[in-house]
Order: sequence, then C-alpha cells, then structure tokens
Amino acid sequence: MAKYICPSTRNMKHCLLAFLLLAFFTTANAQQLDSLPAAKPAKKDWSKIDLSQRSADHLMIQFGYAGWAKVPDTINIGGFSRTFNIYFFFDFPFKLNPRFSVGLGAGYGSDNIFFKKTLVDIKSGSAVTIRKDTITQYKKLKLQTGYLEIPLELRYSTNPENMNKGFKMALGVKVGLLVDGKVKAKIDRDAQGNSGYIYKEKETKYFQNSRVAAHLRVGYGNVTVFGQYTLTNYFKEGTGPAVKPWSIGLTLSGL
Repeated sequence: MAKYICPSTRNMKHCLLAFLLLAFFTTANAQQLDSLPAAKPAKKDWSKIDLSQRSADHLMIQFGYAGWAKVPDTINIGGFSRTFNIYFFFDFPFKLNPRFSVGLGAGYGSDNIFFKKTLVDIKSGSAVTIRKDTITQYKKLKLQTGYLEIPLELRYSTNPENMNKGFKMALGVKVGLLVDGKVKAKIDRDAQGNSGYIYKEKETKYFQNSRVAAHLRVGYGNVTVFGQYTLTNYFKEGTGPAVKPWSIGLTLSGL
C-alpha cells in the first residue's frame, strides 16, 4: 500500500481526507470478509465409529435412600431407610446414531424401610398391621422386600465408544416379581417384659406379587444419580396402606 505523507499543515485537510477514505475502505473490506459464510465443520458419521471395545454399563449397582409416598399419620417411618439394587445389562446401540441405545437387563432390587415406635405385623391378622407402638422399646425395626427385576432403559451418551467417560442419561422402567418379604426387629423390651432379643417374621401374602417402577439416571462417567418411583401399590388392595415406594441415590456402572 502506498504511503500518504503530509508535507505541511496547509495540507492537513488533505491528510484528514485521505485518512477518512483509508478508514472507510478498510472498514468496508472487513465487513465484506465478515459477511462471507463460515466454513461448516464436517458432520461426524456416527455409523462408522468403532464400537468393538465399547464399555456400555453392562453392570449396574445402585444404593440410596428409600421412602413411601402417601404415608398415613399412624405410620412413623424413621432412621435411614435404604435401597440396594444390582443388575446386568445387554446394550443395543442405534446403528445410525450409537449415542442412543437400549439397555435390557435382569437383576435384584431390595428396599429396607425403617420405623420408630411402630408395630409392624405382616403375618398374624387378616391384613397388615402398621401402627404406633409406644410400649415396646425397639432398638431397630425394618420391613424388607426383595424383587427379581427386568429393567429396560433408553440411554444417551456423549461418548458412545467409551461410556465410562462423558455425560450420560437413561430413562426407563423396571418390572419386578416379589420373592421376599419380612420384618426384622431388635427389641430392648416388649410389653410382656421380655428384653434383649431379635424378632423375625417372614410373609409375602399381603404384598403385591409384582411391581412396576419408573426410573431416571443422569451423570458423568461411571457415576450417575438415580431416582425411582413405583407406579403400583406396595400392598394388595384392602390388606394395607396404599403407599407407593420411591428411592433416590447413586449408581455405579461399567464393564
């Protein structure tokens, strides 16, 4: 570019005019360059990525806090009620976009609901008895149920080649078959004056034989947070309170 030199102050107007013209043409050229369409990044062909070494959350272990929805005032849930679940999955990625996949598995799920100053009888009457008990001194009292379950998930991962890394999310349902129902209590002293013993009662006749629960998992890498809500009642109709279990916690997954 040729330089413009002002010989004296008499030509200051000419210098100013030249500067303005130079600034105008520079700005115009810059705007013209900015208006050109930017090069679009190449779109990744997800159908051609290598999934031969794919880690796809085949093993899943869940631990968390459990509770009941719609609990009557006569029931006093207390302590750390908890859930523990373990599943093995088969993973089926979508061919055109393996960031999405379907997980189908099998496993075992259990809930342990703890009570304070509450009598829980699942065997002796014509229905479940759960009511406040201020006479018996319980050191610990829990109601435990266990299910053989088939979970089904729609999964999403930002790193489909290695799901041990990257953001992931899963939404699904679990269908379970009841295999265990029992009460276990450590009693310091009962109404008859007996003290220091463990009480166990096992019976499943008042529980629903099957359950359906919706669940959601969100997290990063091998750790996700899960939430689960049971869509079916915990007890059979007319044999106990119309409560519905729920749980929240952490999921460890891999393999």
